[in-house]
Parts: sequence; structure tokens; C-alpha cells
Amino acid sequence: MKCIVTGATGHIGNVLVKQLFQKGYEVIAIVLPKDDCKMIEPYAEIVLGNILDVAFLETALKNVDFVFHLAGIVEIGSGKKQSIFKVNVEGTRNVVNACLKNHIKRLIYTSSVHAIPELPKTETMVEIDHFDPVLVKGNYGKSKAMATQIVMDQKDSDLEVVIVHPSGVLGPADYKLSNVSQMFIDFLCGRLTAYLKGGYNFVDVRDVARGIILAAEKGKRGECYILSGSEITVKELLDEISLISGRKRVKTKLAFWFILAMSYFAELYYKVVKQKPLFTHYSIVVLNSNYHFSNEKAKRELGFTTRDIKESIKDAMDFAVENYLTKKGTKFKVKSIE
Repeated sequence: MKCIVTGATGHIGNVLVKQLFQKGYEVIAIVLPKDDCKMIEPYAEIVLGNILDVAFLETALKNVDFVFHLAGIVEIGSGKKQSIFKVNVEGTRNVVNACLKNHIKRLIYTSSVHAIPELPKTETMVEIDHFDPVLVKGNYGKSKAMATQIVMDQKDSDLEVVIVHPSGVLGPADYKLSNVSQMFIDFLCGRLTAYLKGGYNFVDVRDVARGIILAAEKGKRGECYILSGSEITVKELLDEISLISGRKRVKTKLAFWFILAMSYFAELYYKVVKQKPLFTHYSIVVLNSNYHFSNEKAKRELGFTTRDIKESIKDAMDFAVENYLTKKGTKFKVKSIE
């Protein structure tokens, strides 16, 4: 079975490429020319290109069975609005059109739970069949809603489309240093000294990759599948990192109104120090929103399973330590190459 993966060097993408190879797929990985692709070179044929280049896509997306579209910009800050919509929306439209032109059998699109409108906290969110950017928050969520609807519009065409919605992703193989991995680094280096009320639903990157493959093999055309994991509060997550690492727990709790008021100043700080942001206006709102996402449909129709979140937290921390930190005694320090 031959397939193409866009966004192949991303957190989910590189893990997906490896799992596809291990299952016997012939994998072609579309990679931006500037991207480091050493982590996927043993598992895929590397093709340099950009999903914003229509001519490139029409040439690249030929003679394959599946296209896994993961390329996109994940952004929790208030900047990069133009780039977010250009890549996430127009890039997805380009991929869909290239699939149609080349008579691709099946397109599996990795959306996000942020494309799904939030319900009251007493309710659990499930899959929907229409996506409206007006009903979701943040530039990222709106862009994913728009892109998801572009894919969904093809559900009655010759192109078989299947959509997956991962919740928050954590785990190893985070070579591009996501906001979640930055949190591990900040905690271990003693820079994270307070927490805020709230939580989120996190799923292991390896389980997401496996869920995407299951969606390709078993998913029904025109259907969406939420790939969520475990619910955990910010305090519980930090306490687990503390337990694993042996570092002191964070005990200071910030008032929601205070951290929300300071959020835009925090974004400016992160830009000055050139560091992945943790507490932005959007992330603070998300952490205090409804994060009850049901993965029952994916379990029932795909056979989707998830591992214990404690395993994911430990493996994510171990990867961050090995790749981004040095340790002297009980103290961690960011590697100078960062």
C-alpha cells in the first residue's frame, strides 16, 4: 500500500510515518525544504515541497492509495493570523483539489477538537458533520473548522474522506518542541513556579498515529472520529511531572482573572525571550473551557485504544530531558543548541 504524508516532520507526522512503515506501507513524506527530516529518513521517501504550491501538489499526489494530510500551523498565541489561515485553510483546499485531480482513493485529514463548538461543561462533546468558524474560538480553531468543512464538502464526491480530531497531544518524538514540551522544560528548569486552575484532555501521540491509520483502514467515508485521551487538571499534570522527576511541586495558584489580564503582556515576554508560549490569552481560555471529548465512536468503529496518561507523561519528560536539557546533580539546564 502506497501513501503520502504531509506535515511528516511534525509531532504526529513523524510518529505516523514510522508506524506506517512498520505496518508495511510504502511512505512518501512531503517535507518543507527547511525542515530537518533525519527522524523520518529511514522510513520514507523524502519529497521537498509546500502545500501552498498547487503545481507541486498536483505532481506529487499521484499513484498513491492514501493521502494523510497533517501539514498545518498550530498556534496558541494571537499572532501569525495570516499564515495560520493561509496554510491551514488554503493549504488544505490545495491538497483536496490535488487529490481530486489525481483520482486519489482516500484522504485522511487530521483536524482538531478545536474545530468542534464548545458545549456547556456539563455536557460531553461528540462528532459533528458541519463546521462553522463562527462557532469556535481562536484563529487556530477557526482555521481548523474552515479546513475541516472543505474536506467534509467532498463526502459525496469520488474522493473518500475521513476526518480525525485529536485532543491535546503529548508524548515522545516531539522534535519541533511543542508548547506542551516547553512546559516540561520550564518545570524541570525551575521556571514554572505557579499554576492556574483548569485542565485539558490529552492523548498520546503514538495512540493518535495509530488512530489515524485505523481511520484510513476502517473509517467510514465522510465520517469524523474524535481521538481523545485522558482528562487531567494543570495541577495534576504538574504534580505527576514532579513525582517522576523528583523536583518540588508547584504550590502557588494564580487567580484566573489575574493571569487572563496579564496574558497579552506574557505573549510579548515570550516573543522577547524567543520561547514557546505557555500562558497566552487563548490557552488560558481553553484550559478553563469544557474539555470533555468522547472517543467512544473511534473505539467502537475503529478499535481505537489509549494508554495510561502517566506513561505518556513519563515518556514525554524523558524525551524532553534527552533532547533539550542537560543535568548536573539534581538541576536541569537548557542545552545551548536550543
